[in-house]
Amino acid sequence: MTEAVAAGQEAARLREQLDTWNYQYHVLDAPSVPDAEYDRCLKRLQALEAQYPALCVPESPTQRVGATPISQFAPVQHEMPMLSLDNAFDSEELQDFNRRVLDRLGQEPSALLEFACEPKLDGIAVSLLYRDGRLERGATRGDGSTGEDITHNVRTVASVPLRLRGSGFPGVLEVRGEIYLPRAGFEQLNATACERGEKTFVNPRNAAAGSLRQLDARITATRPLQMCCYSVGLYEGGELPGRHSDVLDRLHAWGLRINPESRVVQGIDACESYYAGLAARRASLPYDIDGIVYKVNDLGLQQRLGFVSRAPRWAIARKFPAQEEMTTLLAVEFQVGRTGAITPVARLEPVFVGGVTVSNATLHNADEVERLDLRIGDTVMVRRAGDVIPQVVAVVLDRRPAGAAPVHFPQRCPVCGSVLERAADEAVLRCMGGLVCQAQQKAAIRHFVARRALDVDGLGDKLVDQLVDQGLVRTVAGLYTVPRSAWLALDRMGDKSVDKLLAALEQSKQTSLPRFIYALGIREVGESTAGNLARHFGSWEALAAASEDALLAVPDVGPIVADHLRQFLDSADSLAVVQALREAGVCWPNIEVLPAEALPLSGQTWVVTGKLETVGRSEAKAHLEALGARVAGSVSAKTTTVVAGPGAGSKLGKATELDIPVLDEAALLELLRSHGVLL
Repeated sequence: MTEAVAAGQEAARLREQLDTWNYQYHVLDAPSVPDAEYDRCLKRLQALEAQYPALCVPESPTQRVGATPISQFAPVQHEMPMLSLDNAFDSEELQDFNRRVLDRLGQEPSALLEFACEPKLDGIAVSLLYRDGRLERGATRGDGSTGEDITHNVRTVASVPLRLRGSGFPGVLEVRGEIYLPRAGFEQLNATACERGEKTFVNPRNAAAGSLRQLDARITATRPLQMCCYSVGLYEGGELPGRHSDVLDRLHAWGLRINPESRVVQGIDACESYYAGLAARRASLPYDIDGIVYKVNDLGLQQRLGFVSRAPRWAIARKFPAQEEMTTLLAVEFQVGRTGAITPVARLEPVFVGGVTVSNATLHNADEVERLDLRIGDTVMVRRAGDVIPQVVAVVLDRRPAGAAPVHFPQRCPVCGSVLERAADEAVLRCMGGLVCQAQQKAAIRHFVARRALDVDGLGDKLVDQLVDQGLVRTVAGLYTVPRSAWLALDRMGDKSVDKLLAALEQSKQTSLPRFIYALGIREVGESTAGNLARHFGSWEALAAASEDALLAVPDVGPIVADHLRQFLDSADSLAVVQALREAGVCWPNIEVLPAEALPLSGQTWVVTGKLETVGRSEAKAHLEALGARVAGSVSAKTTTVVAGPGAGSKLGKATELDIPVLDEAALLELLRSHGVLL
């Protein structure tokens, strides 16, 4: 045996031994050797790799920290969206979630579903992509569709295996989880910062986020981060168990850390018991949690339940009561929203609550102000509801100063002076000024040009304020008639900026019926409802002529939404805006209305992979679903067609191997145009 061969065998043994010790220490919490022994083996492996560079493979324990900082974070398109969760803030909302799930599954209200319960770690959601068992990429959640490549940083996290243990894992496996900083590590990190005279971190989550945003992985490596897995996204070339809890157990066997507090329970009452037990021990846990996540455990039932907007119907986060502090109410101001709703906002003496400084808090409506018996000058209890939204929850009456002034709601709109009205069934005051009210004009325009509406890039809040304040635009249709000279006269607008903005406005004229309906900002009509309306009626004319009964036949449209739709469609002002938009050139293709079984791609399973230049992958998915297709995240023998853009990898290879038809983007666009869902 040559010396090089012997060195290779020794290096392989050392890698295996170090991986095992690392797994025992960081995943099982059961160290089996002293740190000194681990360090000796690591040093020996480093020496062998230095002597024989060919032995230094990417998954070696010596390669967790890169030597060269990166210059920027590259974007990562998630092949399967990383969805957010709906929240339940009390037992009643959790029971409502259970009733909705049982109703959608057609089960009796007394049925006991199996739920997987997991602590909701207060960290940063990430995605890990393993190919043939080796870590290929780490990415942040971002906006759910696009994140950032943080591979160089996740490789430094000791509980993230560089290669999976055992066997049987899919060829492509995307693991999702939370990277967080344990409390002990957070305290150590801040103590070190104090010693060096550096700025300390506000809370563990803030520290974890900052650590993952380092361009130099050597800095991240000094932070004692942990990774805990909570689900699987994309996987190819293998099968996973049919229960969420069994999937987690499989991930654990492959060397990934899962939360030891996770449990499987029967029925929503058992979920409540789990919540109460963990809430009682929350302060003693070695890490921060802000609630519990409940998931229907059966993956088949999850698929039946599906999703609404950007959240799954089969999961919910039960939030813990937020931290509270006392401060002084300095004033109450009134804001006007897009639909004219008048919202009272408390201006507070700044106070540190739940890791941030709070100086403003919502008061919701007049009923809430009355319930609190709020007075200017009061000492109030402030909570970050759901650990996010600042909220005044109580008045400390024994600290009320003499002469504290009651809160008086305005009689007229604070922006336009129009009359305020309150519907009999609502707690909200609304400005009746409509298009006369500048606050409503601004909010309507911001909504209209947003990315998920008509997507006018470059038209930000400050520009919108100037347009309305200077009387250049009163409705969204006015955006398309502002002369170039007027754009140039606005602050910070030069020739290049104006040309770019005018091009974006021109491009926004070519839209789709669902986007157009959503962009109009009709009360209670979000993206999902807009899509259902478009597919149900097929054209704007059919929607505008629909009776309230016809509207109620649309999925997800109830009496309240139907009433708001009819109010909009019966308004001469609203229809005049729509007509002005069409005259300005805003247009969309009609959608052929067919029964579900008659849709051209009904019963087919499609997969979209690679980069699409003309339509994004999410838009392509929506178009295919509108034609009746099911769009899957992985290729199998049941796949009907694969759409492959530049950069398509293993999915394209699998399609070729299985002899599945493959379309490029041009063929996809032609297909969509032929069915009238794309111009």
